[in-house]
Amino acid sequence: MSDGRKLKVLSIAHPAVSRDVGRRRYYPFATRDDLDVHLVVPATWHQFGRTMTADPPPDPGVTLHVMPIRLKQAGPMSWYLHFYPGLRKLIRTLSPDVIHLWEEPWSVVALQAALLKGPAALVLEVDQNILKTLPPPFESIRRHVLKQTAHLLSRSPDATMVCRARGYAGPVSPIGYGVDRDTFRPDPAAAPPRRAASAEQPLRLGYVGRIVVEKGLDDALDAMARTQAPVTLSILGEGPYLPRLRERIATLGLGDRVDIRGWASPAEVASFIRGLDALILLTRTTDAVREQFGRVIVEAQSCGVPVIGSTCGAIPDVIGAGGWIVPESDPVALAALVETLAADPQTRTRKGEDGQRNVLARFTYEAVAKALSGAWAAAARETKSREKLDKNGSSSETKVSPSLVGND
Repeated sequence: MSDGRKLKVLSIAHPAVSRDVGRRRYYPFATRDDLDVHLVVPATWHQFGRTMTADPPPDPGVTLHVMPIRLKQAGPMSWYLHFYPGLRKLIRTLSPDVIHLWEEPWSVVALQAALLKGPAALVLEVDQNILKTLPPPFESIRRHVLKQTAHLLSRSPDATMVCRARGYAGPVSPIGYGVDRDTFRPDPAAAPPRRAASAEQPLRLGYVGRIVVEKGLDDALDAMARTQAPVTLSILGEGPYLPRLRERIATLGLGDRVDIRGWASPAEVASFIRGLDALILLTRTTDAVREQFGRVIVEAQSCGVPVIGSTCGAIPDVIGAGGWIVPESDPVALAALVETLAADPQTRTRKGEDGQRNVLARFTYEAVAKALSGAWAAAARETKSREKLDKNGSSSETKVSPSLVGND
């Protein structure tokens, strides 16, 4: 800060419950002598049918606070109702300059932080990229939190559009997801030979993620059935669409060309990806689904593997030059691309190299940490002018139970 003090930041982030997934992006702050970063994560977290227990401290770059939450799972609103009973006491103890939320603005924890922040600047990090009116009281919560926000960190232009449409008028900085380059790295010994695909060495496509209909795996199967090119598909993941997918594989006679295995560790995922010629992410847009980022894209590119993506949501922007884009739900276009790639190993190699450059420029943990710290510093500078506006009167949009702000 300008007075020589360290900028004190309190980051609240349920994705950081896991060290391997969400916490490593804070590690570069260990070399910063101008920041004092505190991180709040839930003691346990429930998501996509799994229960996760928070990895314990210590972690470089942050002081970790593992705290219990209430309303861990609550019907159709899932994790958006959770909040921290001890948050008010922690904020009073730390007196942060900035409170950073890696949470959506309609979540109860975002409302809790907005109500408790005091003079701290609020920085909000958002992913949601579909504009829709939320049921009461969540629409009011969103508008209230956005009104209190000094700086927005946005995963995509669509996510920015959603916040703008709901009243946010302040500054915006882009932010991606970081990739663990120690785990997701090229392996020269496993690099595919630079020659056209053949029956003995077919083009190896792969998918990593949830097996749900929206991910477009049916389109990949249909494309394989259409083309004469030698191509296989390996799938790593689990999900409710798996039985139907197996039926589709059998119907198309692809049983000897498609293999499926369950969830794996990050190291196993990296090894799986390195065995591919290209990764696919063919998400289809629906009323409820538009790809917000596609973390597996940067994991594949970090391994030197190019990506075939659909036009859905943020996929084209994240892929950049490190792959190819096909229209959503278009197996004919995908089949044509597969035939081209099977015969052109030099293009596959070049796109793999472009993908590595894309990651190094935009999606390392250092790049993400730079985006975070830049937004925090800007918000701290902006907060005085924001406070002047807030002093004109508090919003009456949302009535809140005292239990939500936590106990001393």
